[in-house]
Amino acid sequence: MTAAFLAGAFSSKLCDIILYDEVSSGPLEDERILAFPDMLVLTGLNAAFDRMLHLSAYVRTKNPKAVVVAGGPAIRALPTYSRNFFDYCCTGDIEQLHETIEEVFGKAYVSETFLEKGWVIPRFDLAYWMKMIAYVESSRNCYFRCNYCSLTAEKAKYQPYEINYLLDQFMALGKQRNLHFLDNNFASFNQRFLLDRFELLSDLWKKGYFKRWGAEVTSDFFLKDRNLELAVRCGCAGLFSGVESFNKQALLNFKKYQNTSLPQVEIIRKCLNSGIPFYYGIVFDLTTRPIAELKEELEFIIANPEITLPSFISLAIPLLGTPFFYECLNQNLFLANIRLRDLDGTTITLKPLDPLREAVQFVEKIQTLRGYKSKLVRHMKTFFKIYKKRLRLENIAMVQYSALLLSAPLLATVGSDFGRLFLSCVNKKPRTFVGSTETLDSAYQPAFRIDSRYQHYFEPTMLTDADGNLCDAIQPDLFCN
Repeated sequence: MTAAFLAGAFSSKLCDIILYDEVSSGPLEDERILAFPDMLVLTGLNAAFDRMLHLSAYVRTKNPKAVVVAGGPAIRALPTYSRNFFDYCCTGDIEQLHETIEEVFGKAYVSETFLEKGWVIPRFDLAYWMKMIAYVESSRNCYFRCNYCSLTAEKAKYQPYEINYLLDQFMALGKQRNLHFLDNNFASFNQRFLLDRFELLSDLWKKGYFKRWGAEVTSDFFLKDRNLELAVRCGCAGLFSGVESFNKQALLNFKKYQNTSLPQVEIIRKCLNSGIPFYYGIVFDLTTRPIAELKEELEFIIANPEITLPSFISLAIPLLGTPFFYECLNQNLFLANIRLRDLDGTTITLKPLDPLREAVQFVEKIQTLRGYKSKLVRHMKTFFKIYKKRLRLENIAMVQYSALLLSAPLLATVGSDFGRLFLSCVNKKPRTFVGSTETLDSAYQPAFRIDSRYQHYFEPTMLTDADGNLCDAIQPDLFCN
């Protein structure tokens, strides 16, 4: 939804805007669209940096006068390096885009709402992929400092929004659908702020502005039973929380201390028994835990039908600038010839405790939970029997669907281009699951002839060299302190 929020920074009266989401629509290769913008605004995570380069090359080839603006975690981590490719590198939040718009086009082209109220109303009308679920945001960042999180790297301060800003977002949406809060952390140490949101949600729910809602919370949300009671009363249909691991030492390694206050299983059961589905992810760190231990944890999860299955399983990612990144760097854990695009959670970029060959076999297996299918089915059946009287059937269906994606991850990304995606997967060379040997995907081949000045934009951005050391080009950014 970042694109919709960024679009809201522009004047709706003076600017024609096109949003494009590659997750739902596939790679942007339409030359008509790529020739359209006077200003291209891009944002993405670390692994998306190269894709931002590709799109910049496309647009500049079609319209040499186009101004390219880039932001997000990748740019904040590599501001100096990024200036080699983009006209404006926004290292701040969305408000910085207003400054850029004013500098390039003039103040009249800045969002009227922002000039009047100081906040941005997302262009929900342009977010064509927003069909079953709508999205709003009531706060920014998080007040915890997990060592692998990009927010920790950015030293981002938790910022609750004015309740009237949230109300304006709802009014812009109108009465329609289910919604999800985009907050990094819907929980809050500010109890008044939390209660104000519950009060607003209760009022809007009764007036029919939405059917159900969900949010992402940290484990401290569950310390007070009243929070769950209030959530139920105003239509909560699901909470996502970063469990990451059921192993206490792993949580301490992640510096995820908030997850050690209550047993994780107890939190999940409490949430489910209140009538609210519980979603979470699991993060496996191959550098600190042996594969045998990770397998035991996986067996523990699948064998426990009183808890939901995870929505995803990811490898620990050494995101640029995080404490985890520097720990890995200082311990010489990076493999040689790792590319920025390899930081995707499914590719081995760090030296595992176990032999690399065994690590590859394990990572390949957990992509679809090969060998666990019958146990997954058994878990899903027993889970249904336990919670069929506590959870709504539609909520159980969503929980089970989320679990199903573990063994069929392709379903999570089919979007509207299933045929093309399916064919690309069939024709793609087998994965090695090791960053230095993974085959680059077709996005690194220009879809059409581009200006020769931008040919190098299609070369992968290197993170480490042949000796596993940080590449010279990005050292000024990552060693600036």
